[in-house]
Amino acid sequence: MAYHQRSSSAPSSPRSNKPEVEQQLQSLSTTISSPLATIDTSCDGLRRLEGMYSSIEEMICTPSNQVILCQSLQRKVVEAELGRSVVLLDLCNAMLESFMELKMTVQELLLALRRGEDACAQVKAYIRLSKKAQKQFKKISKKSVSDKDCRMVMLMAEAREMTISLLESTCRVLSKQVEMPKTFQRSKFMCEEEKLRALESSIGDLEVGVELLYRRLIQNRVSLLNTLSL
Repeated sequence: MAYHQRSSSAPSSPRSNKPEVEQQLQSLSTTISSPLATIDTSCDGLRRLEGMYSSIEEMICTPSNQVILCQSLQRKVVEAELGRSVVLLDLCNAMLESFMELKMTVQELLLALRRGEDACAQVKAYIRLSKKAQKQFKKISKKSVSDKDCRMVMLMAEAREMTISLLESTCRVLSKQVEMPKTFQRSKFMCEEEKLRALESSIGDLEVGVELLYRRLIQNRVSLLNTLSL
């Protein structure tokens, strides 16, 4: 599975971005909540999110929205979103670290199986690391905005919540990829070599997706800071 490093194309008119982003958020929400979610859908979700944030950034930079965001009432809400964006950036960093650890564990598991060794230790390590990744989300309190806030601020908040939900869903999916067999016999492991190679590649795709999203989040944060400095 190849992860193409490209953003979803943004509409030429910033004014037309809002309904498109809203539709994309609704569509992505349906995908995330589906019991059929896979690593492929997570990779696609990361691409779509990166494209949505690109559209949001374009909206942030329009003069009309800059005026609204700098108004005293909205300014406080925007500053709060800026604070929450740091939490989101930290979460992306934590996910990148978790994905790297999981990929290394899969590589070690592959090596053990190729050598004909007992790979129970590697399977246990994968399960432990996947649980550790999921615990990251217990530390995050989801905060919504008021209906009184401008639609621009509400879009940023909804995109933030969607990002958290997607990353959490991705960790749940990853936790189901490797399971401990009922017995500790070498031949009874439920993950064949071909499946593990595919998992290793998929986790690499997730790393690329989160890295691109992380860069886009930084660009959005810079745009917001620049807007508030006007």
